[in-house]
Amino acid sequence: MNLIRQTPRAAQQWLLCGVLGLALLAAPSLPAWSAIEYSDSQRETIVELIEQLEERHYAKLKYDDELSSLHLDNYIKSLDGGKMFFTRADLEDFERFRNSMDEELHAGHLEAGFSIFDRFQQRLEHRLETLVDNLPELVAKMDFTIDEEYVLDPEDRPWARNEAELDDRWRRHLKNQVLSLRLTEKDDAEIVPTLTKRYRNQLKRVRQYNNQDVFQIYANALTELYDPHTNYLSPRRSENFNINMSLSLEGIGAVLQLEDEYTKVARLVPAGPADKQGELRPSDRIIAVAQGEDGEFEDVIGWRLDEVVELIRGPKGSTVRLQVIPSKAPATDARKEITIVRNQVKLEEQSAQKEVLEIPVAGGETMKVGVIDIPAFYIDFEAMRRGEDDYKSTTRDVKVLLDQLRAEDVDGIVIDLRHNGGGSLQEANELTGLFIEYGPTVQIRHSSRRVWRDGKRLRSPYYEGPLVVLINRLSASASEIFAGAIQDYQRGIIVGDRSFGKGTVQTMVPLTEGQLKLTESKFYRISGDSTQHRGVVPDVVFPSLFDPEQIGESALDHALSWDQINPVRHRRYGDISSVIPEVTKLFQSRADTNPDFVYLEDQVGLAEEARAIKRVSLNEATRLEMRDEQEQRALAIENRRRAARGEELLTALEDEFVDEDEELDEDSTNDSDDDRPDVLLSEAGNILVDALLLRQQRYAQHIPLDKGDD
Repeated sequence: MNLIRQTPRAAQQWLLCGVLGLALLAAPSLPAWSAIEYSDSQRETIVELIEQLEERHYAKLKYDDELSSLHLDNYIKSLDGGKMFFTRADLEDFERFRNSMDEELHAGHLEAGFSIFDRFQQRLEHRLETLVDNLPELVAKMDFTIDEEYVLDPEDRPWARNEAELDDRWRRHLKNQVLSLRLTEKDDAEIVPTLTKRYRNQLKRVRQYNNQDVFQIYANALTELYDPHTNYLSPRRSENFNINMSLSLEGIGAVLQLEDEYTKVARLVPAGPADKQGELRPSDRIIAVAQGEDGEFEDVIGWRLDEVVELIRGPKGSTVRLQVIPSKAPATDARKEITIVRNQVKLEEQSAQKEVLEIPVAGGETMKVGVIDIPAFYIDFEAMRRGEDDYKSTTRDVKVLLDQLRAEDVDGIVIDLRHNGGGSLQEANELTGLFIEYGPTVQIRHSSRRVWRDGKRLRSPYYEGPLVVLINRLSASASEIFAGAIQDYQRGIIVGDRSFGKGTVQTMVPLTEGQLKLTESKFYRISGDSTQHRGVVPDVVFPSLFDPEQIGESALDHALSWDQINPVRHRRYGDISSVIPEVTKLFQSRADTNPDFVYLEDQVGLAEEARAIKRVSLNEATRLEMRDEQEQRALAIENRRRAARGEELLTALEDEFVDEDEELDEDSTNDSDDDRPDVLLSEAGNILVDALLLRQQRYAQHIPLDKGDD
């Protein structure tokens, strides 16, 4: 999949592009204003949208006074989530809309949404103008020896009581931006021009707002109250969505979302250019984009998401350079430059691949474990419809790989679903059929509460050997259906991190203007448990490489909850639960002494501490001390691992930061001279061997002696 704009808040958040970095001073009065007006077609569209939400959405919510109140709060948050524009007086004025927006929108009246936006836009544009006009003077007055702080988390900021409080909030924010540039060794002479260009670009975009922009934000402040995957797509965004889904555009293969003023990487598309290049990571924040090997970087902080997408997208074979704030950087002011050659994601490059692990066991012997890496659940529907006998699909490819691995006499199989974001439900069902004789795979409950089941309907041969499924936080949707079914049938052991928790199904509904992407159904396992929100919980849990508060369904506002329906009668192929305690004990004993696992856990702890920082000092010396301390701790963690492995110690970090994913080669697919093993995959192989040996021991203990034996 190429560059796709997909995020629960993406439909409205791009208008927040300047919320955290726009201006400093407010004038006593605002200039004359020409308000944006809504159209008759938008009146018709909002009525249709509400009807579809109330009748077809899985949550079965009515748009009443209670939801109207939540809609108002969410709309204000969508516009001013950083609490940088509105004052308490504004909020008191908006109270008149709290319990009336439902009646108004049912009747096609959009005055409340456009009125609130009108005030927001005035404040936004005026502060930008003021900042651009006064930036050199404001920067010149800054004193970086004063001990004061800047609050990073908007949740910790109260609404400003008056303009004076807003002014001070902007002053501190601008100071933080300037200090961040200084700490990244930006020349002082470049700072004002850099920020001036940034704010002028933002001002230009503010003046281009139209009624489609306003309507989209207002509508999505309502739709996302139903769930984060239900979104209104304006005509322009709808067109881009359809193009993206057809995979006809070339780019870097990354799913992006907007977070405050930054464009953040939500996930990488398996086998895409960014994934194969290996340096860009989920949760990295893109702050600048350059074209070609030596093009000038364009600052994109505060840009609309669709405009950042257009800048990154380009023809096959061309080069784009990204400047990012790494998600796991030990210092908050770190920067990294990444060069990627654009390309299309080809189906054959997402194909399942195999390898064989040699796992040492007692007595100096080894056991062979086959690994099948499945990056996506793919199928060439067009070739299948044309009746071609050799059309590509996940199940067909895995079946061939299974036969090859069995011919190599492997002792068991690991299915690697890390970073597999899903795909074809049909393939998830058919793939499960390669590992069970027959039976249901998934239950799907419609908003009508009708439940139907899918799975393997006919008995046929299947792989009966030992099986482990490796997942992580980015394993979602179809991956969760497969892993959940294997776990419910007790057909194999699930290891890794808790999966994403995406257990809903969306459908596209055309409207008078634009489209509605609506959640209409929900997935359930054959055990009756939903995959929604909770995801699949591994039998053996590995240290998490991802922050569950940033990545996963549970991190999304208004996500549908986990629940249960009636289970389906199904066969259990083994007593997996009986070996899990011993397998877990063996795994933990290895992890405690494995330098790579210890390193990983140390890095996770360091990242958690960094995420806990809610405010930063605006004193340059204090900030440098904090950065140096973080780098020294990261260096100490790296050197502990090197010492345990007998490697040469470092005197300083070789790069701007040490990235545990790259060091452990956990998800890197780029060619590299680094031959370090994938420690998580190796451990999945160890667990398979542990379970196999434990079963063999138990089987041997229960074999009756033949007559004549001593």
